[in-house]
Amino acid sequence: MSELPLIALFVLSLFFLLGSGVWVGASLLACAFIGMELFTGRPTGDSMAITIWGTQSSWTLTALPMFIWMGEILFRSRLSEILFRGLTPWLQYLPGGLLHVNIAGCAIFAAISGSSAATVATVGKMSIPELRRRGYPERMTVGTLAGAGTLGLLIPPSIALIIYGVTVNESISRLFIAGILPGIALALLFMTYVVVWDLVAGKTKVDRQRFSVRERLAALFDLLPVLGLILGVILSIYSGFATATEAAVLGVIGSLALSAIQRSLTWESFRESLLGAVRTSAMIAFILMGSSFLSLAMGFTGIPRALAEGIGGLQLGPLELIALLTVFYILLGCFLDGISSIVLTMAVIEPLIRQAGFDMLWFGIYLMLVVEMAQITPPIGFNLFVLQGMTGHDMGFIARASVPMFLIMVFAVVLLVWFPEAATYLPSIMSRGSG
Repeated sequence: MSELPLIALFVLSLFFLLGSGVWVGASLLACAFIGMELFTGRPTGDSMAITIWGTQSSWTLTALPMFIWMGEILFRSRLSEILFRGLTPWLQYLPGGLLHVNIAGCAIFAAISGSSAATVATVGKMSIPELRRRGYPERMTVGTLAGAGTLGLLIPPSIALIIYGVTVNESISRLFIAGILPGIALALLFMTYVVVWDLVAGKTKVDRQRFSVRERLAALFDLLPVLGLILGVILSIYSGFATATEAAVLGVIGSLALSAIQRSLTWESFRESLLGAVRTSAMIAFILMGSSFLSLAMGFTGIPRALAEGIGGLQLGPLELIALLTVFYILLGCFLDGISSIVLTMAVIEPLIRQAGFDMLWFGIYLMLVVEMAQITPPIGFNLFVLQGMTGHDMGFIARASVPMFLIMVFAVVLLVWFPEAATYLPSIMSRGSG
């Protein structure tokens, strides 16, 4: 009991730093430093150096900057134009019309970049002006783009899945494969909502461009290089031909080749993509440094053990625990981005999940789904900020437009809990094949 004031000071300092706009990585390091000074006599500098080096020297983490660079290269290519031109002849006749291009385009680009914000920015850059020109409802244009942009966290290669795998020591390759079916299912749920909405509201009765069979096949031919790159990366992992890190290198080579074929690869775009990848990788590495040191400091406070014992004392069943964690991550997502939510909580959550008997592979996919909601949850929703800058709408309009997509993701969590095989089936086949 005598340590309660110190624990309260430690927790309050964390919330104060995170809420004051200080960089997340710096906030975590500062709070960890305070915790080490308050709760242990160990040399803080030595402990910090050893802990950070141990975390950052992981070979698995090398896949992270390579996949980020792959996305940065294609972000500066003509990919958004190719996606829109290639998908339009095939999707415009569905109820909802070109709104499906938003969703399918995001799903395809998510399978290349692994970044939610980059997915929204790339697809939205082409689709928003085109949908506006054709008279599509603004709320559905913004809502579908906000929701489908979150697929970057789930569909492999996902940066957030790499972070989770490193944190809980789970195979990155198996996590990538586990995300395929849930990612496709979530995209189909978004598209189903658009179909139902259009059939009920009938607000997309716009002029549709006519395409001949030859033009449709030509559009499909435009998509083949992009689809080939995606399938090449995923199949190289699934077949055991390459590890996640090696597949990331293949992805970078493929994206450079694709950009060269599109004539969008210049020394300037190459330099910008490399610097963009360095900046993003450094930001994530900084957050991981802070989280690893904070995890050490939190161990000395006794907070993780006390929370685990407290939740264990509630005698919650598996479903009740998942329901509680879902609400917890939704609330946390109001203030933190997805990656920060993962690294900040896993020191406490992982022992609870293992104790409850959950498959850590399945939990990783569940975590991606609930963390995806953070991307469209105000006031700190990265996708909302990206769309605000692209559309000029206020945050309230964009948040309201995203509500149906948020509810669809809640429904997807329910389906994943009800049918856990959606996440575990492909990895189990992969394991049997390699065995």
